Amino acid sequence: MNRLPWAMLGALVLTQICYPLTAGAVRAALTVLTVVLGCLLSVWHAFHTRGRRAGLALVGIATAGGFAVEAIGVATGFPFGAYDYSGQLGPKVLGVPVIIPLAWTWMAWPAWLAALRLIPIGAQSKGATARTGRIAVAAVGLAAWDLFLDPQMVAEGYWRWLDPTPALPGVPGVPIGNYLGWLGFALLLMTAMSVAPGTSAEPSTGSDLPMIVLWFWTYASSVLAHAVFLDLPASAAWGGVVMGAVVVPLADRSARRPARVPT
Repeated sequence: MNRLPWAMLGALVLTQICYPLTAGAVRAALTVLTVVLGCLLSVWHAFHTRGRRAGLALVGIATAGGFAVEAIGVATGFPFGAYDYSGQLGPKVLGVPVIIPLAWTWMAWPAWLAALRLIPIGAQSKGATARTGRIAVAAVGLAAWDLFLDPQMVAEGYWRWLDPTPALPGVPGVPIGNYLGWLGFALLLMTAMSVAPGTSAEPSTGSDLPMIVLWFWTYASSVLAHAVFLDLPASAAWGGVVMGAVVVPLADRSARRPARVPT
């Protein structure tokens, strides 16, 4: 198997490890680098394992769709609440930093692949039922990641809500409506992913392994970083429980059918 995705994943992990050890402009630069690496990894993987049409679908749905919903959100306050971005994350288009749609792309793909693994289509599951389940699982997985993302980014001053209430207990600065907006858009995004050419191809144990490892790493490192290094214990708990509802079953399934790491 191609070693490039493992190299990209290694670079991403190293960048994220450095994040809590830095501050200011260096930390902001590492944030941007993490998003770029994650997006490149997901897009490369989609093209390489599912084909050109699947890769283009991911970019069209997650990148273009992510930019559209963010631009609408900044302009109107729907669906995430009234918010704006600081200038720390680089250049903006229509008030949205260019890297923000790349973040949607980065995490949408592993969330979708996790759902493919958790809900296979076979003799015991009808196609329509499995498709609905995949959409729901992937959407919850993607939206749950925001329970880590938004509290961390708000604490860094990268963006802010004009009226961050009501908020989750222990997580000030981020309104509950934002998470509901994430879930609503994630459902639309994953519905589009489910019908896009190539994206529903059944997972291959070896070729999808880097993305599944990325999914596990994102969860475990987020819980650890928020609880220990970033002084955000409440978001560590909220994200740990909700995202764990997808990650833990996938870990159990993977343990029962261990994947072979290429040599």
